[in-house]
Amino acid sequence: MNILLVLIPVTLLVIIIAVALFFWAVNHQQFDDLDSPGVLPLLDEPTAQYKADAGADSPSPLPSPAASARTTDPDHPAGERRQE
Repeated sequence: MNILLVLIPVTLLVIIIAVALFFWAVNHQQFDDLDSPGVLPLLDEPTAQYKADAGADSPSPLPSPAASARTTDPDHPAGERRQE
């Protein structure tokens, strides 16, 4: 029975922290756009913001021109890629 003297205040503290974190997230617009983040990995080209964030110092996330010149060889049974 004495454990209730510990568990009730701890539970109230956890609830207060959870409510505070929820309101922090709402105030920082964490719930404004729920659809776009799920679609971003499916896009073919990175957005302009991603290109700007990558900067000139980091390696390019875009494929190199040599990689885009490769095609799949339809005559090869495994469909391996070949250089043209």
